[in-house]
Amino acid sequence: MKKIFKFKLMDRHKRILALIKENKFRLLFAMAFMLLVGASTGAVAFMIKPILDDIFFNQDQRMLKLIPIAVIIIYLIRGAAEYGHSYLMNYVGQNVIKKLRDELYANISDLPLSFFYREKTGRLMSRVTNDVSIVKGMVSTAVTGALRDCFTIVSLTFVIFYRDWQLASYALVILPVAFYPVYLFGQRVRKVSTGCQECIADLNSFLHETFSGNKIVKAFGMENYEKKRFYDKTQSLFKIEMSQVVAKSLSSPVMEILGGLGIGFIVWYGGHRVISGTSTAGTFFSFMAGVLMLYEPVKKLAKLNNNIQEGMAAADRIFDIIEYESDIKEEKNPVHMTRGPHTVRFENVYFRYEDDWILRDINLRVNSGEIIALVGMSGGGKTSLVNLIPRFYDATEGTISIDGIDIRKLSIASLRDQIAIVTQEPILFNDTIRNNIAYGNRNATGKDIFQAAKAAYAYDFVMNFPKGFDTTLGELGSRLSGGEKQRICIARALLKDAPVLILDEATSALDTESEMLVQKALENLMKGRTTFVIAHRLSTIAYANRIIVLVNGKIVEEGQPHELMQTQGEYYKLVQMQFKK
Repeated sequence: MKKIFKFKLMDRHKRILALIKENKFRLLFAMAFMLLVGASTGAVAFMIKPILDDIFFNQDQRMLKLIPIAVIIIYLIRGAAEYGHSYLMNYVGQNVIKKLRDELYANISDLPLSFFYREKTGRLMSRVTNDVSIVKGMVSTAVTGALRDCFTIVSLTFVIFYRDWQLASYALVILPVAFYPVYLFGQRVRKVSTGCQECIADLNSFLHETFSGNKIVKAFGMENYEKKRFYDKTQSLFKIEMSQVVAKSLSSPVMEILGGLGIGFIVWYGGHRVISGTSTAGTFFSFMAGVLMLYEPVKKLAKLNNNIQEGMAAADRIFDIIEYESDIKEEKNPVHMTRGPHTVRFENVYFRYEDDWILRDINLRVNSGEIIALVGMSGGGKTSLVNLIPRFYDATEGTISIDGIDIRKLSIASLRDQIAIVTQEPILFNDTIRNNIAYGNRNATGKDIFQAAKAAYAYDFVMNFPKGFDTTLGELGSRLSGGEKQRICIARALLKDAPVLILDEATSALDTESEMLVQKALENLMKGRTTFVIAHRLSTIAYANRIIVLVNGKIVEEGQPHELMQTQGEYYKLVQMQFKK
């Protein structure tokens, strides 16, 4: 039995308690109010004896005046205390959840790219919204109810022992027996709740994918297929939720049955004492009312236990993310790099992602202001190479340095402050054009934003909108064409004015007209910067000082275009593949 009831408070649960304790003064006042609620419940049971014996049986006129006033005062105190504890505990609960949600989002934001590639967006969204809301229910509702009901139980226990300690002893024998199935059902609820929350997270992920990819769903006529998949997922969720309902629903009937046995015994034994004259009717009914009122909070505790178990399961899922440690570590006293021209060097760099070697023996020096183009077939390691520079990943072996300083010795913030990135897929936010351009430089003036937009060839089309730079772009910049999105991204990179620039196939998804405008904008962006260009279309890298050819994660050729064409190696093959008729 001792083993069954053994419970160990984990560090993550202690962290929730620590957040609750930050509101200790509100908690103290809330507990005082809950104590009043419990005491008032006991007082109501206590008043039944004088009501019956003094008013109805003895017909005492003085008590007829005093007792109703006392009852009114008790309920006034009870009502005020109910409001006070409800407000304060909900404040504490909401405050704890806000901090928990903030900490969760902050930790997710700091995790490396590898984490986001492994985790589905919908699942992470479910952690921040659904799981945190369940914990909120545990903190602000279940804990409140548990404390209130515990105080009520203590108050009523005092009353029934005061009225008849022998009968009270018999009545309370059944309580430990009643709590055993409550504990077992609670463990079952917690286990099933974890599965239910996982199922909801999977459903959120599915919804995110199908809603964002709805254009493809319609284009391929896959609506019925996706509906079938959705129905299957909701059916799985239904089955898990029904298992949860069974576990929750059984606890109350068990309490009812056990409570009925106890009350039946009390009626028999207490009635026998009244008939025999060893107790009064007032004492018995006061005692009976106390017992009936006592079993009610006990039954509530059984239901609240289910809520607490659900909350604990949700808390485990939340802390799985909060406690997830990033593999991108920063030194305790990192070097803070200042803005200026930079030379980037790769020395014997190897990179492995999971079980696959992506890069092998990379040795490369890129001088300040130099433009290099990285070319090669898909999967050759081009994007992986540039992702190592801002430490989206860390090299498995070897060293990457900027101006002779190992980037692992630099503060991550100052390192990434030196780098601007324009990717193949333009990423914009559902905010104004002004704020999207100023995303990397929040202190930029309106004049700076206008100049960046002009240099990116975006100013004219922006001013064609009725609200100009105050136009909201919609989700992922849905109001703009592909070329317009990319020029806003280039304006954003221009305004950041970082000395190192990474262009990851920035024009590969554009039509010819858009590509020409974007190419002009990129030429403005690359001036004076150390630039890494990943190019799919070889016609767009004529301005490169050097071309680096990667094959299967290794640099196989390096030089200027005309030099590489003469050797007729890998670069020559790429050119022939793209330009042959």
